This record gives sequence, C-alpha cells and structure tokens, in this order.
Amino acid sequence: MGEITICVKGKKESYPEGSSYLEAAKAHRPETEADIALVLENGKYRELNRPMKEGAEIEFVTMAQSGGHKCYVRTAILMMVKAIDDICGHDKNKQVKVEFAIGNGYYISPKQGLKVDQAFLDELAQRMRKLQEQAVPITKRSVPTDEARALFAGHGMEDKEKLFRFRRSSTVNVYSLEDYQDYYYGYMLPDTSYIRDFSLELYEDGFILVLPEMKTPDRLDRWEPRPKLFSALKTADDWGARLGIDSVGDLNEKICAGELSELVLLQEALQERRIGEIAKKIVERGGVKFVMIAGPSSSGKTTFSHRLSVQLASYGMKPHPIAVDDYFKNRVDTPKDEDGNYNFECLEAIDVDLFNNDMVKLLNGETVELPTFNFKTGAREYKGNFKTLGPEDILVIEGIHGLNDRMSHALPVESKFKIYISALTSLNIDEHNRIPTTDGRLLRRMVRDARNRGASAQRTISMWPSVRRGEEENIFPFQESADETFNSALIYELAVLKQFAEPLLFSVRPDEPEYHEAKRMLKFLEYFLGVSSEDLPKNSIVREFVGGSCFQV
Repeated sequence: MGEITICVKGKKESYPEGSSYLEAAKAHRPETEADIALVLENGKYRELNRPMKEGAEIEFVTMAQSGGHKCYVRTAILMMVKAIDDICGHDKNKQVKVEFAIGNGYYISPKQGLKVDQAFLDELAQRMRKLQEQAVPITKRSVPTDEARALFAGHGMEDKEKLFRFRRSSTVNVYSLEDYQDYYYGYMLPDTSYIRDFSLELYEDGFILVLPEMKTPDRLDRWEPRPKLFSALKTADDWGARLGIDSVGDLNEKICAGELSELVLLQEALQERRIGEIAKKIVERGGVKFVMIAGPSSSGKTTFSHRLSVQLASYGMKPHPIAVDDYFKNRVDTPKDEDGNYNFECLEAIDVDLFNNDMVKLLNGETVELPTFNFKTGAREYKGNFKTLGPEDILVIEGIHGLNDRMSHALPVESKFKIYISALTSLNIDEHNRIPTTDGRLLRRMVRDARNRGASAQRTISMWPSVRRGEEENIFPFQESADETFNSALIYELAVLKQFAEPLLFSVRPDEPEYHEAKRMLKFLEYFLGVSSEDLPKNSIVREFVGGSCFQV
C-alpha cells in the first residue's frame, strides 16, 4: 500500500493511502484546545471521515470555534432523535421538534403521540449514553432530490419533503446513524463517541437538551431557565402555528400561493397589537418617566422605540426618543479592548455620570440641554436640544445598556420601565434544523451596514464575533430583569432580506477569512424563495434594514 502526503501547519506528513482526515486529527489532538470537529482542506470545510487529498493543506477546526461547535450541536441532535426513534420503535407518529436555543440548552417539543415525562427522559438519556459508548459511525450519501422527498415522506417527515419541493439542487445529502436516516443543514462529526457531555431536563411541555457552550467545549455548565425569553419564543411559535407556518417549506408554499401580502399584514398587525399592549402597561403603571429599551445588535430597537412612542401618544403621553449613544464618551476617553481597539460595547464607553445627572434634573422638573454624539469627529456636541418634562412627558431611551441598573443608578426604580427586544426567530428550516436567531440578526445588520455605511459583507462578518462578545457581556445577563420582552422577528423577513444579502455575500472572496461564513449564509438562503420588499408597510421593523421606513432610522 502506498502513502498520501498532506501539509499540516506548513509541515508535510505522510499517511497510508486511503486514510481519512480523522487519522490526522487523532495525531494532532494533544496540541489543540478542544476536540477537533472538522478540517479546512485547501480552504474548504471537510468532515473528518473524508478521505485525504494528496498534497492538501489542512487546518483543524475545533469545537471551541463556531464551525466546530455547530457540528457538535448538530451531531448531538441527530443522536438524540435517533435514540427517540429506537425507543419508540420507529413509530413515525412519535417525533420531536427542535424549537429554539435558550443559553446552552435547546428546547425540544414532542409531536403527535409522544409522551414526555421523567421516565421517558431517563430512558432517552440511557439510550443516548449507549450510542455514545458504541461510537456508532455517522455516514453520508448523496441522494437524488426526488428520492429524498419520497424517503422522508415515508418516514413521516413531511416538513423535509416540503422543504425539498423547493430545492434547486438535484441531490440531497442524507445522514445515516445505523438504520436511522435524516437530513441536516451542515456538517457532522464522524461518530457518536464525541457526544460525551449532555443532559436532559423536563421543561414546560417538552424538555431541554443541555450541551457545552463554544467557550467551554469540554465542560457541561448548569442550564439556567429564562422564563421571559422562553415565553417570548413560545409566543412566536404560537403565532407561526396560527399563520400555518412552522417551517421554511410552509413559508415557501404561502409565497407560491400568492398569500404573502396577507401574511405580511397579519404579522405586522400581531406585532402592532403587542406594541400597543406594552404601551398600555406603561401608562397603567403610573409614574413611569423613563422607558429603557435594550437588546442585541440589529434587533430593530430604533423602529420599535418610534412605534412605541406612537402608541404612547395615543394614550395622551408625550414621548421623546433618546439614544444612549449620544452619551458616548469623547473618543479620546473611550476604553480599548485587549487588541487595542476602541471598545464601544462596554458600559465604560458611556458617560454614565453625565447621563444620570441629566436624567435626575429632568425628573426634578429642570430644563436640560441634551447632547448629540458626532460619530465622525468622535465628540459630543450641544445643538440646542433642550428638554423639560411635564406631567405627560416620557423619555423613550434606547441603548444596549438600558437593562443594566448601573446605567441608570440614580433614577428611582418606579420611574423606569425596562423592555428587552430581540429578533427571536422561531421559524425552522425543518423540525430538526432550527434557524439560530443570530443568523437573522447578522443578515439584518449586513444589509443595513451596506445601505447606510457602505460596509461590505466581509467587514460585517469580521466584526460579528466582537459584537456577539459584547452582547454576551452587556445585554444577555440582564434580559430576565426586563418588565416586558418584545420579539421583533417577522416570519417572512428572511425571504425579503435574501434579495439584498445574496449579492453582498457573493462579493466575499475565497481568499478572505470570512468566506466560509459567507458561503454558509448563501447556502442557508437557498432554502427561501425571495420576495420583493415593495409591499412592506412603511413602519415595518424590516424597513429599518432594507430602507423605505417612515421613521428616521
């Protein structure tokens, strides 16, 4: 038998002919911070069980990296649904839906005839442990699309059959775990032995699959319930069910049937009703002078604050929008991160003392000249924006630190009403392939940055990890302290964003580090039928990103 040569970290290595990249991963595992999940072969992601390519230059992708962690989660879900199939005797009426992520947990809801209780979870955990111990290989084969549709329809997976009805590609990759077959959007680990750390917890009508986080891939942290976030996500699910849309296939069918305009009106009406409910609670509480709105990047905070202001005005209030960004410290005083870059995400970038002094004066009936931050010069400016709060006046304050009491420490608790907003996507690709909320927000930001700032997709993608770290540190820890949670995601929006995002993503070159993420997003958008933004209402949150809003956003 001959040998095959590859290049790892600039050094040539030889392996027996026919070897897979798994052999190289095993040899180099002692050098990596976490388990190796994938390799980059000449700049392209490859699964570990793929045969080595002569002369290939490879890099290892670990579970402490985004692509590797996604691979771990995907494989754990496959192992879980396979174990359920084993327990239920291949009963296609007893299935589950992977709903959404809450911290390091993934909410799994039962479908049809499946009963979830502690006895079932104990049996499921035992079966999953057995599969892990057996190191069952995960295989992949390419199947003609029509054959895949028939295959999944026969297994009772109508959501997948519907998804592939709109597939342009002539083939589908089907993964097999023993006799169980399924489709997954993305790559898999070579076998079940990698899924060492997991736990199952009963929660609401289903259960939580708890997995390690990317930052701690070798440790399973305790899962913390977030009831307010869960409620918002469950409400979005209920809205989707009311509209007859659980998956991308359902959405595509609505578009094909010419029902998009009605869908847009219904979704926008539901969202407006929710904004009205929040406004009513603010008014009924009494004594509220500061509405604090916070949420992660591209949540639609600006449009929401304007629409909330309109609703408050309908109750006789006089709302005044204020952006916390106007209280940025002058650029020369802005703290820097460990890389020497300005850290605009941290609370220390805000002149907290000035903000509290101004707000307390307003609360006491004094007239205050509010600043405006000039992002070009990096300095605060005063342009005659004087404010005095009367009995009906209320400040609608938007900024990432709005839920952090350190931001407004001098203000009485009863004077504040805190709102957490995020684009909590509830739409699934299919029942086993969820859409991360971060993907929807990244597409929103990419489209808006290109339109407003002339930023490339490459630039937006390169900044995204830093933005996400800022959210983890400064926003998510405070989300459960909010008085209300608002979900800004719209079930149709990814079909609208598609036409704007695709040209931007195609502009990312193969030699740029962001290429792999751009390619992943392009593949993701292939599932959707694109639609025009022409029929969107002028006050829609989506308008904040695609343009044409009636608000100054």
